Amino acid sequence: MRLISAALITAAVFSFALGITLPLLEVKRLIFFSEKPSLLHIIAGLWDNGDWLLALAIAVFSVALPALKLVSVQYLAAAPAGKAARLPRAIGTLSKWSMLDVLLVALVIFAAKSSGLAIALTLPGLWFFAGSVVLTAIASLLVQAKPGR
Repeated sequence: MRLISAALITAAVFSFALGITLPLLEVKRLIFFSEKPSLLHIIAGLWDNGDWLLALAIAVFSVALPALKLVSVQYLAAAPAGKAARLPRAIGTLSKWSMLDVLLVALVIFAAKSSGLAIALTLPGLWFFAGSVVLTAIASLLVQAKPGR
């Protein structure tokens, strides 16, 4: 069980890194204009355009909290039983915010497709990010189900 949770955590970290650096979606407007932003590019673009609060909110909920959850699950997996008693409740709270980015991108894709003004396609970054969330959730369940927890 320990080997499986370690493999899941490793895969989740790898997927998370790819999910925030690879393009999330491709938006095509008209015939010539196309954009393929990654999550980090979106945050940087918002920051550069003066939307600091929105950039900070996306950075916190889409990068910092999922990263904190990954670190917490890894710590819980490595900690002796009883050493991290409050951590499972904190991981549960962090889990509620992990899919926020995927939801936002899904809403953008739906809006672009339904407006008829643009074509939006999902790219690997979105799938890696979503995979990271799922792998982290499964690893979290396995780690919290360890005997003595």
